[in-house]
Amino acid sequence: MAKKINLALQGGGAHGAFAWGVLDRLLEGDEINIAGISGTSAGALNGAAVTAALSAIPGRAGREAARENLDYVWSQVGQVSDNRMVRWMTSMVPMPRGMQRWAEMVSPVAWLEGFSRIFSPYDSGPFYTNPLSAIIREMPHPLDGHHATAPEFFVTATNVRTGRVRIFSGDEVSPEAVMASGCLPTLFRAVEIDDPATGQREAYWDGGYSGNPALFPLFDRRLPADIVIVTINPMVREAVPRTPVEIQDRINEISFNSSLLRELRAIQFMKRLEREGRLSGRGMKEPLIHMISDDNLMTSLGTRTKVMPRPGLLAQMKAAGRDAAQAFLEGDAQNIGKADSVDLPRLYG
Repeated sequence: MAKKINLALQGGGAHGAFAWGVLDRLLEGDEINIAGISGTSAGALNGAAVTAALSAIPGRAGREAARENLDYVWSQVGQVSDNRMVRWMTSMVPMPRGMQRWAEMVSPVAWLEGFSRIFSPYDSGPFYTNPLSAIIREMPHPLDGHHATAPEFFVTATNVRTGRVRIFSGDEVSPEAVMASGCLPTLFRAVEIDDPATGQREAYWDGGYSGNPALFPLFDRRLPADIVIVTINPMVREAVPRTPVEIQDRINEISFNSSLLRELRAIQFMKRLEREGRLSGRGMKEPLIHMISDDNLMTSLGTRTKVMPRPGLLAQMKAAGRDAAQAFLEGDAQNIGKADSVDLPRLYG
């Protein structure tokens, strides 16, 4: 019998193709049923591809349609890349890490960072386009509302005016919401969406600033207790960064992991209170936490590769994601419905 889980999908640009591979493997078999998805940035894009297909088509055909959507999305993301120099060099000969670093430094991605400190996405005038818009709208099975057969889907974005997290769910989930979740402000204009809570049209930036991914929407009592977090930002790097690129990379990783670590710490605190009997009788749901990751792969890459979606990197990420999902199914999946697979006490005491 298939085990029901929730998925929490981190954002991380092109590294989100790792979650593509994870989802591809989970959808390929019948071991797992996905009841809920919380996604941020690339995680929201992956979640949208899966939810849209499962909303349109039930059963096994829907799972295959979801895989088709994911294949389409990432094939299109690969075509958006303008990093032709690095793509050309790596297609000719495998590059050692030092050469890859050099390529990153002289590539358009490197000068884009300096360029973005002088120019804004708003300087492009009427020629501005967000490349995610066409990708989301032209999926083989597009977003078209939420249906009972589909997972509950939660999309995280950050309100520019207040700095607060906003969770889009149900009929609020739209191509605009997914674009907002992946809106890096140095690259894209803020995405404006009406907020019924304030009665205002609010501007939104990348959800990674406030929840990467947000776990709390998955605490709903209608959803299963098990939350499988697909991480693509390394939690730990043993070596102290020394070069400017390495320092900035690590700053970005820490920043985009901070909200997830806060939520995990809060979960561990709640579990400790439960063990001590201080929450008895309150009817609170105790989440069970699992993770799918490949820290060896992610630590071997810099954050600059997140904005270099060359096809070779995406294929590598997908393959690694499938392998990690297979390892999860053969190992930690045995804990579903029973216990955490992540040692939260070791992490947080």
